[in-house]
Amino acid sequence: MRQVLPTALFVALSGIATYSEASEQVADIQDVEKITVKGAVTANSEPVGTFVSLVSNLEYDPRVDLQSRNMAEAQADVTIRGGIFENTGFRIGSVTLLDPQTGHYASEIPIAPEMLSKPSIHTGVDNALHGMNSSVGTISFNWREINTAGSVSLGLGDHGFNLHRVHSAISVPISSFTDWSIGFEGEYSFSESDGTIENGDHDFKRVSGRVQLLGPASQTDIFYGSQDKFFGWPNMYTPFNVNETEDLSSKLLMINHKQGYGAGSQFEASAYSRKHSDHYVFSRENPDVFQAFHETEVKSVALSGRHTQGGPFALNYSAQLIADEIESTTLENNFTSRRYYKASVLPEYQMELKDGQQLIFRLGAAYDDTNRDDSQVSLSADIKWDLVNEQNVSETIYVSYAQASQVAGYTAIGGSTTSGLFRSNDNLGRETATNLELGYGLDGLNWQFSSAIFYREDDGLTDWTYRLDSTSARSANPVDIETTGVELFATKSFEKTEIVTSYTFMSKSEDYGATDIDASFYALNYPNHRFTLGAIWRPLDTVEVRVDNEWRKQQENVLRNGDEHALFIHLTIKFSPKLLQGLDIIFAADNLWDESFEEIPGTPGRGEQYTATVTYSW
Repeated sequence: MRQVLPTALFVALSGIATYSEASEQVADIQDVEKITVKGAVTANSEPVGTFVSLVSNLEYDPRVDLQSRNMAEAQADVTIRGGIFENTGFRIGSVTLLDPQTGHYASEIPIAPEMLSKPSIHTGVDNALHGMNSSVGTISFNWREINTAGSVSLGLGDHGFNLHRVHSAISVPISSFTDWSIGFEGEYSFSESDGTIENGDHDFKRVSGRVQLLGPASQTDIFYGSQDKFFGWPNMYTPFNVNETEDLSSKLLMINHKQGYGAGSQFEASAYSRKHSDHYVFSRENPDVFQAFHETEVKSVALSGRHTQGGPFALNYSAQLIADEIESTTLENNFTSRRYYKASVLPEYQMELKDGQQLIFRLGAAYDDTNRDDSQVSLSADIKWDLVNEQNVSETIYVSYAQASQVAGYTAIGGSTTSGLFRSNDNLGRETATNLELGYGLDGLNWQFSSAIFYREDDGLTDWTYRLDSTSARSANPVDIETTGVELFATKSFEKTEIVTSYTFMSKSEDYGATDIDASFYALNYPNHRFTLGAIWRPLDTVEVRVDNEWRKQQENVLRNGDEHALFIHLTIKFSPKLLQGLDIIFAADNLWDESFEEIPGTPGRGEQYTATVTYSW
């Protein structure tokens, strides 16, 4: 199956994820703005400084831009195509996991990555269809089939790094029912270190498990996970040269059911309950100066699917309801609960042309509303032309237009508007994004190339800004932004080597409607130029070398200390002795040149990290 889109296109590479379920194949086949390929978008999949999570190694993923505090697994602001962290949603099955406080904690998802597919990244029309309160992009995962397997890992490294982890899964057939099985999967992960810079320590723990009932045309998963994280970092959220800390706890209960039926039709129903608490301390040496407590609870149900009668017409659809509430020591008004509603439909028509060519037309709309904000109807459409040429190379051209909208989180709208470290703005309204895109892709036997040009208008985008003469760390302000981007992506496989590379260019024009703004922490924190290069080399049957490189030239920012350009390298060398099947010894290094680039202006960058891990798999 193939599709196109680099982060429209780079969505392109949801890569490696391969599912055998017929229902999932049906869902994937029609996503115009993705490309499924034989390889992954990064060479490495495991982090260096802690245990693996859903955001691990995203800083080297060409489809997204990850801006971290401490490290990606500590606090990760995941952005897509120059948006900000609140413009990006995380979708599991059919539901988006909303963080109503700020969006900083949207990636606090206590699910072991072995349980989920590699991520697909929806932008444009696919985001308009599947996204929920995420106007620019959605990172989407599917539940994997459980297979009997497991692993145990022990790791050590510099900066007092210590890791231990165990994962196990078993699937057994149900003798009373043909082609049915039941599976059980669980994991426990722990890591700690003193940090790659002073006052950058962490202490993480995650426990997760699920039960799965798998049938010939259905899959049902019941999941529960819990995660506790403590970490520190200088200038984590403020530019006042203090050592800040976060203490986070996340609990997630989720039920998911996929069902295939008829000739190529399927639906997926999901529901979850998520509790997240945050204890923020402004100064770890003097915690009484300022600290904040937040606790959110979110419940949601969703339904999505695709219905076809086997002819040229099909209907893609998605709907979700979210109810949240928050208890906070910093919110000043009674705006502490909200209900969100979204329904979207995307009718589709496929036209077969001569010589194996195909045209696919999609035209649809989405309705967004809450019990506290204005509603909005958004339109989306795309056209894709697909063919296989004489050299047996698949060729794709598409053009798309998509609108999406969202509302701001509680920290942006519900706190003090006149004082405090983080100043809110109770005049913030619904944000809208309009995306126009043209893409072209080629897919050969052992290579791929994809490209896209996009233009997006964000109206009323909530940004966090800074004034040099202000006593607040940042203030919420609306901004209108025009973003233009070019994305190129290519992969190539050789006998012993695989290469993946990308280039991204972005330019912005902004209007805050005010003159007293000196710096932007998020909306104007983006790379004008970004280049990634990943490689996997297997010189021997027992040796594997993986390296990811990222070079960027960042937009200038008065808050940033040091250079506006950076080069990051993540290197791993794995030894797999033939005499001990299942044993891997891995030496890893991240930020090899000890790059000090500030991913978020005013917040120190991570240091270099070296680790050694022993993993036994069965």
